[in-house]
Amino acid sequence: MRILALVESIEHVCCRYRLKAFADPLAQAGYALEFSSFPEQPWGWFRLQRRLRDFQGVIVQRKLLHRWQCRQLQGKNRFLIFDFDDAVYARDSYSPKGIRSRRRQRRFETMIRLADAVVAGNEFLALHALQSSPYDHVFVIPTCVDPRRYSLAQHRSADNVHLVWIGSSSTLQGLERIKPMLDDLGRCFPNLRLKLICDRFFSLPNLQTVPHRWNDAEETTLLADSDIGISWIPDDEWSRGKCGLKILQYMAAGLPVVTNPVGVHGQLVQDGVHGYLANSFRDWKEALGRLASDPALRRRLGWNGRKRVERQYSVAVGSHSWLMLLEWLARKKLRRSA
Repeated sequence: MRILALVESIEHVCCRYRLKAFADPLAQAGYALEFSSFPEQPWGWFRLQRRLRDFQGVIVQRKLLHRWQCRQLQGKNRFLIFDFDDAVYARDSYSPKGIRSRRRQRRFETMIRLADAVVAGNEFLALHALQSSPYDHVFVIPTCVDPRRYSLAQHRSADNVHLVWIGSSSTLQGLERIKPMLDDLGRCFPNLRLKLICDRFFSLPNLQTVPHRWNDAEETTLLADSDIGISWIPDDEWSRGKCGLKILQYMAAGLPVVTNPVGVHGQLVQDGVHGYLANSFRDWKEALGRLASDPALRRRLGWNGRKRVERQYSVAVGSHSWLMLLEWLARKKLRRSA
């Protein structure tokens, strides 16, 4: 079976982790997944119509299409899947217009109703989708990582401890909101350094930042050469829809995690088992104080995180979920044509 995945870009982080990662396992089961960017011009949709004759399924990732575009992608014997891993029915946390958007919400409801199946990246997103779709059309498939790509952090020293944050310039805005707290933590713990793996950076007076421009070839090495993974996101609708990719990457690299318990962060990180959940400055100070002074503790909590990724958030686990969904759609299509 040939399936066309329409994505923002083949190299976009959502495509790489939520679809492209599963291409080989799906191919071994007989599902050929091919990728294409969305048409940029109206006539591109008409050219796409001819191409669709060769496919039995279409996956639309994140983009909220018009009704006529959804109908065009569907066919008598062709199914449509909508995959999303953000609260795409809203604006992001940093929009000057605010988070709520009636236009996005209407487009989202149309997308959910017209899709044959909806794949949400977490339970929060799935519950929102269920308001517009029958319960049997909505599936939860978390964002997954391949732990085989990640070497384990060694945690050898308590003298020079590297916090690490990985992400894009847009999500760095979250970390920038707690710059005063990070600077105070640097004053409390002179042995801390903050490694930023990103395409934009900032500096602090009392906490040395170590910038590393992100690239796919080095990200796993840079993570493994760190000690503690950190994350902070605002407590709002957009952030509660996030799927915790950076947390999973930290855990895959054997890093204990310190994060605020917003959205899936509080589900991925069990306090005292995979790291620590921290709201206040006092929470952060206590968590980093324990971890910075105890390499053995970092190693143990990091190992717990790695094992959890292998059991629940690996590409192998996600592939199995996708195969069950595709088999369900195939049976549904057979019933329609009977």
